[in-house]
Amino acid sequence: MEHNPQIVLIIGSAPDAIRAVVWNKNIFDYVVAINNAWKIRNDWDFLVYPEDFPLENAPLFVSPTQSIITAKDFVPVQNNFGGFVYAGGTMAFTTAYWVLGTLRPSVMAFIGCDMIYPKTGQPTHFYGTGTPDPLRHDVSLQSLEAKSARLLYMAHQQQCLCINLSEQAESSLVFPRADIASLEEIKLQNFEKSTAHKEDIFDHAQTTQAIKRELELGYYFESGRYWEHLDSISADECLALDSLWKKALIHPR
Repeated sequence: MEHNPQIVLIIGSAPDAIRAVVWNKNIFDYVVAINNAWKIRNDWDFLVYPEDFPLENAPLFVSPTQSIITAKDFVPVQNNFGGFVYAGGTMAFTTAYWVLGTLRPSVMAFIGCDMIYPKTGQPTHFYGTGTPDPLRHDVSLQSLEAKSARLLYMAHQQQCLCINLSEQAESSLVFPRADIASLEEIKLQNFEKSTAHKEDIFDHAQTTQAIKRELELGYYFESGRYWEHLDSISADECLALDSLWKKALIHPR
């Protein structure tokens, strides 16, 4: 049966995210903002932020068509995909897994989620200088590329295409690049006949090994608070697991 794809735009806080201001909302079925990115557009549908998000940075007004997504919403969904240690404990990945598990889109399009931060002299976020959370010393964030490869695989299993709308030279996301015009074409075409989301870009022996290793390690914590269990998590084992996920991707960007 022919149907239009469901496209979800996920907006992070990198300087590049400001380009999303002028994009036609009709291209997207949902706009999902992360943390402060709700300030970029006022027509967002979902805003996702963690427990430690400063409430003074939250919107004062939320319309009846908008929803705030917090830990009580995203932790159970994240757990369905293996938990935070394997997915990567930063909000770009947490939000993406929530979108994947809850909205079940055909396309997840990312902007402002490159997680590349200049050393000095340039703004780190669209609002100026902020804390580069994905670069913090964390057992789950030793390889952002590996975590994005894992997300790409999990999306691929649901026949969901991940694309990166960024125009930045570097990105920690291993997703294929696209521009807004090509996204409009995806919206108009018969997605079921498109091969873009069906291309086999993974070595399935490697993905099987990676998932098997995740189960063997057992780094699953129902609360989502993996940082309360660091004594039982090996950074070396996590790094070895990251290596498996990176090797699993046959055609990296």
